Amino acid sequence: MRTFLTGLEGGVLKVVSQVLWPLLLVLITTFARADIVRDLYAAQVPVADQSSRALARASREALAEVLVKVSGSVEVLQYPAVAAALGKARSHVQQYAYSRDESVPPKLSVRLEFDGSFVTRLVTEAGAPLWTANRPPVLVWVVVEDASGRYFVNWDTAPDLTRQLLAEFARRGVPVQLPLFDLADSAAISPEEVWRLHGPALQAASARYDVQNILSGRLAALSVGNSVGDWSYFYSGDRIDRSVTAPDAGAFLREGVSIVAEEMSARYAVVASGTDESSVSMSVVGVFSYADYAGIVAWLEGLELIEHANIERIQGDRIELRLYAQADADQLAAIIELNERLVSLPPTAANSQLSYQWQ
Repeated sequence: MRTFLTGLEGGVLKVVSQVLWPLLLVLITTFARADIVRDLYAAQVPVADQSSRALARASREALAEVLVKVSGSVEVLQYPAVAAALGKARSHVQQYAYSRDESVPPKLSVRLEFDGSFVTRLVTEAGAPLWTANRPPVLVWVVVEDASGRYFVNWDTAPDLTRQLLAEFARRGVPVQLPLFDLADSAAISPEEVWRLHGPALQAASARYDVQNILSGRLAALSVGNSVGDWSYFYSGDRIDRSVTAPDAGAFLREGVSIVAEEMSARYAVVASGTDESSVSMSVVGVFSYADYAGIVAWLEGLELIEHANIERIQGDRIELRLYAQADADQLAAIIELNERLVSLPPTAANSQLSYQWQ
């Protein structure tokens, strides 16, 4: 267990007790705009059998998938150090388990978990970007057109496609949310409006979900077996449109998820600094309670690139911290501002590189 609050003068607010840790987890999850991605260092891949040779091959495939999740981009696999490590993937597996699905005949797969510190160190030492586990969720609207007409993809209308869609987001480590498709959604937007990828209608219908990232797709299955369609990704006032022709619906969904993962990681993934650890000053105003002190520091130290977040001074409702991290102030700001309760301010002191209002 880490010591969260240290370095205070006069012995005030020295440490967060281990018994408060469950409470801090609640605080952390309730004030973050981003979700914490679980299973970031695990992947499940198909195998032909349970032989050692098949396991070694699966280990390479799973580690490659994990590295793409952690970095956010498939380009991480092109780094020489990463390519070399894939050949030794089996030695870094912490645990694995086989399972069979409900298909006929059942298909065998294996879930492998890797040492997180090894994966993080590999990515940073290779010089590749590292994307923290705190990631903003994406709301997804998809409409399919077939012989029966146009309809939303959800658990009632297209369970297989829905399962594939969620699996693809999980594979890339991007938190995903599906609309409720209740009466409010029906009144707000129709399948025809989503089919037109009408931006204002999509953003208005998505407002109730309080998300900043929206992905919308339209998919038509051709008689020759191919799937064609378009994706539109809305974020921070921008929009990306892409037309896709794919051999099947699964590949079409994979392309849409890739658009989000690659663009999102380009905004939030950072390359660790060349030094082992740099120091960044940070101040927060509007902090009145012990629980808030503790929650802020615990959340900061939960970010992969921050090793320690020490409180150096408390003055009224203002706290000053020293962040020891493998990233500079600008890189940290992009990650910290995912926390919706930390609102960026102009520097309020000459020695504060990052300043925020707690709300």
